[in-house]
Amino acid sequence: MIDVQHYGPWAVIAGGSEGVGSAFADELSKAGLNLVLIARKPGPLEETAEKVRSNGVQVRTLALDLLSPDAVEQIRQATDDVEVGLLIFNAGANSYGNEFVTGDLDGFRGVIDLNIHRQLELSHLFGAKMKERGRGGIMLLGSLAGYMGAEHQSIYAASKAFSRVFAESLWLELAPHGVHVVELVLGVTRTPAMIRAGLNFDIPGMLVAEPEEVAREGLEHLTDGPVWVAGGNYDAAVKRSGFPRDTLVKGAADAMRKLLNRG
Repeated sequence: MIDVQHYGPWAVIAGGSEGVGSAFADELSKAGLNLVLIARKPGPLEETAEKVRSNGVQVRTLALDLLSPDAVEQIRQATDDVEVGLLIFNAGANSYGNEFVTGDLDGFRGVIDLNIHRQLELSHLFGAKMKERGRGGIMLLGSLAGYMGAEHQSIYAASKAFSRVFAESLWLELAPHGVHVVELVLGVTRTPAMIRAGLNFDIPGMLVAEPEEVAREGLEHLTDGPVWVAGGNYDAAVKRSGFPRDTLVKGAADAMRKLLNRG
C-alpha cells in the first residue's frame, strides 16, 4: 500500500489517460492520493478522471501536448497551490520512428524534447520541493529499448538509455533527503498505444505484461531504486547489457522485426 504521508497528498501523472498511466491513476486513487492527470487527448483523459474520482479523491486534468513550448509553465500553474509528493513521468513515447539518416531532424528533436527535456524539467520542478520537505517520490518510466540500439528507433532507444542513467544520478542525490527515485523499466506491455502500433503479442515465449500488473509492481517497488525491471524482464535487461554488442544488437533487431510483423 502506498504511504500517503510520504507520497501525498497529491500525485502528478504525466501520460495519465490510458494504459499504464490510467492504471497508476486507479491504484493511487484507491490509496487516497489526489491526482493531477496530464495527457494530450482530452477524451481518454476525462474518462480516466471520471473513473478515479469515484474512488473519493480530487482529480485535476490538464489536456496538454508536452511538446508545447509553455507545457511546463502550464503544469506549474496547475499545481502551484497543491503539495505534490509523487511524480510519475509516463509520457516518454516514440513519437517519431524512422531510419536516422533519411529521417526528419525535427521529428527526432521532438522525441528528445518529450523523453529527455520534459522529464528533466518536471523532475526539477517537483524534485526541488520534495527535497525541501524531506519526502516524496519520482518514478520515471523506462524501457528495455534503452538497453540496446534499434533500427528506426535510434533516438527513442538512446533517450531511454539517458533516462536510466539520469534516474540513477537523481537517486544518488535525493535518497539522503528522503526522496525515492526509481526508473521502472517496462518490456512488452499490452497498452492501447502498442495495440495501435500493431504489435504481435502472440509470439511463442514472448513475455507480455498487462498495464495493471506493471503499475502495481512499480508502486510496490518505489523504494527499490534506482532501477526496477518490471514484468519478469530482469534477465532480458541483464542480457541486453552484455557483450559482444554486435551479436546482441542484431539478435534483438531480428526479434523486434517479428514483434512488428516485419519478418
